[in-house]
Formats: sequence, structure tokens, C-alpha cells
Amino acid sequence: MTNLQGVTDPAGVRVSTVAEGVARLEWPPGQPIEDVQRAVALALQDHLRVEAWVATDDHPAQRTATWSGLRREGVMRGVTIAGTAVDRIVYARLAEDLPAHEPEGFRALLNSFLPRKRAISQLLVRDQEGRVLLCRLTYKQDWDLPGGVVEVGESPQLAVAREVEEELALTIPAGRLLLTDWLPPWSGWDDALCLVFDGGEHDASLVAGIVRQEREIRDAAFCTVEEARERCADFTTRRIESALANLSGGAPAYTESGR
Repeated sequence: MTNLQGVTDPAGVRVSTVAEGVARLEWPPGQPIEDVQRAVALALQDHLRVEAWVATDDHPAQRTATWSGLRREGVMRGVTIAGTAVDRIVYARLAEDLPAHEPEGFRALLNSFLPRKRAISQLLVRDQEGRVLLCRLTYKQDWDLPGGVVEVGESPQLAVAREVEEELALTIPAGRLLLTDWLPPWSGWDDALCLVFDGGEHDASLVAGIVRQEREIRDAAFCTVEEARERCADFTTRRIESALANLSGGAPAYTESGR
């Protein structure tokens, strides 16, 4: 492969070979997108990967990288540049990536930088007395509804049934959606959507069949709403009460932090 270490395109884009088969692009402020697009295409003739590291607060350069066909891969934290630790967004394009002018390639480009929101699925399981199944988790003191984080590409409705089976060894299909609860950013967490599905009414003996995944679950029990108020975080209690209120039917409710 041609060594482009330190080569500057006549239009002002600098191309450097930083590893075997890897080129890195740099350009000055205000560089036309067409110039960077051209540099990407030329670099891919001799490299399998072309990348750019862009400052997290340099929004014009981020737009230039994106519309030059480079996909956002993530943020490298604490990169040392000129003796200073900084954060850099990594954009890259592989020789095998579909061109952005093709529909699938364009969708992949958009998918690389559009916001992604975490989803959490939970199950509202009741006994014949109206008590709610709650779990005491190993990684926090308060209790919560059974469920967990939805994996990428996974159905939220299937995810909650999977989590309940993995953590409690219970096979409970998720019914209709009762509540969508938005959780604002908190204590190091990004915001998230919590989806509460109907887990149906069961005999209280259900808890006898629970096999706890000890890494995640300390205890599980049917609890009254009053007990939930004592054991759960306030936003969890509000979520439980909102979901219970919507059991009678109608459209799924929407709340923010349980309100």
C-alpha cells in the first residue's frame, strides 16, 4: 500500500498513514465538505480504513465528517494531543462500507450518529390479593419491578420475559403495554424509557418457584402498594401506581419519572 504519511491534499486535507491499512484525515476549519469527500475516496484506494478524530465541541467538523461519508464510532476519552488529555469523536469509513448514496449505506450513516435511547422493560405481576411482585436487587438497596435492559435489536416485550426467566426462573409472557415512563438523566445515567408490561394475575405460591440469579437478585416477594412505598424509590412507587391505575384498559399511559 502507498505510504501517505504526512501527505497534504492540494485542497488542504492532510492524510496520514497511522497504521497498516489505516489513514487518518485532518482538515482546517471551514474546509468544504467536497474536499474531504474527495480525500476519503482517494485514501480508500490504498487503505482499508479511513478515520478522523474530531473535537467533541467542534460541531462544524462533526458535520463535515458525517456528510463526507464517515460513520461515527464513538468517543475516545483522554487522548493525549500536544501534551494535553482531550476527548475526540472517532469517525471512520471502511473500504467495504456501502456508499452513502445507496439507501442502505445512507441509513447506516444516519444510524451511526442519530441519538439512541436506552430502553428498560419491566413486568407488573400481581397475586390474587392485588399485591405486586417486587425484587430486591444486589446492586442497590431499594426494590424494583422484575425486568431489565432491552438488548440492541431486541423486542422490549420479549426482553422482559427473557429477563424474568433469566433472573427468577419464571416463564411469564408479557401482556399488553401498561405504561411508558421516561427517566431523566440521573447520577451518571443517561436518560431512558421504561416500558411496563402486564404480567397478569397469579397465585401467591408463584414465589415458591423462583430460583434467584444470585448475581442480580437478593430477594423477591409480593408486596402491597404500602410496602412498595417503604421499599422502593419514590419514582418506582409512582411508576407502579400509574401502571396499576391503567390495568382497567385504555391506551397505555405516559409518565415522566412516574409522574
